[in-house]
Amino acid sequence: MTTPPPALLVAGHGTRDEAGAEAFRAFVRELELRRPDLPVAGGFIELSAPPLGEAVSGLVERGVRRFAAVPLMLVSAGHAKGDIPAALAREKERHPGISYAYGRPLGPHPVLLDVLERRLDEALGGTTRRPADRSDVTVLLVGRGSTDPDANAEVHKAARLLWEGRGYAGVETAFVSLAAPDVPSGLDRCAKLGARRIVVLPYFLFTGVLPDRVRRQAEGWADAHPETEVRTADVIGPEPELLDLVMERYEEAVQGDLRMNCDSCVYRIALPGFEDKVGLPQQPHFHPDDDGHHGHGHHGGHAHSHAH
Repeated sequence: MTTPPPALLVAGHGTRDEAGAEAFRAFVRELELRRPDLPVAGGFIELSAPPLGEAVSGLVERGVRRFAAVPLMLVSAGHAKGDIPAALAREKERHPGISYAYGRPLGPHPVLLDVLERRLDEALGGTTRRPADRSDVTVLLVGRGSTDPDANAEVHKAARLLWEGRGYAGVETAFVSLAAPDVPSGLDRCAKLGARRIVVLPYFLFTGVLPDRVRRQAEGWADAHPETEVRTADVIGPEPELLDLVMERYEEAVQGDLRMNCDSCVYRIALPGFEDKVGLPQQPHFHPDDDGHHGHGHHGGHAHSHAH
């Protein structure tokens, strides 16, 4: 008798923007259509329904005992390093007998850089076959922003990889929350470096409150600086490359090929200014829609759980 493959559990952060939450849910449904042989479920750690615990319960009700969880996130910040592993550990307590492997976040991956390049061409009025002239275009890649310096550094890495070999005048980095520089400061830097054409590129998977904020801030800066051309690109979106990448991360987790970065992890290494985070206990997010939370989980210290 052939052992069925582990189910796929997609873990999202959650958003107060219903369109963004529905984009996640539609993405999970598309994964199900791609792999009808594989039980697939998705849930959020906060803000949106369904909560991750409900997704796990749904899999268990379908007879699943083994699953691989893939964080649908671009960088390894506190959510991927602590909140999701803590939530999964809690689900093991709720459902004795289940086991899981934990995958790694998505970026920066070459296929995502290709999608970002496509979004830039769209913003510039070009196409894949006839790309717009890039030699005088400065890109401002805008990440979510984190209190985890390792996560912010990953956004800078994505910016550098996007710059390499693609012919842009430069690629700078900014953040929409929790980290500097913010979007206006990032645009100021681009202008001081001599940029005359700037494309603001949100480093986000789906629409939501923060990508909308990026667009508004870019438009506000552009209104105050009419001498500089500023355009804003779209988010990555549910592209085929993203579906493929989630399945790649799933296969990595199933096969035990886990390569999460530990060298600059704030929960393992005492980085300047963040020494108090080393070794913090795991605490899952409290999700108000999770009626089985048993009082667990304040929004506090993240811990680090590598599946080595």
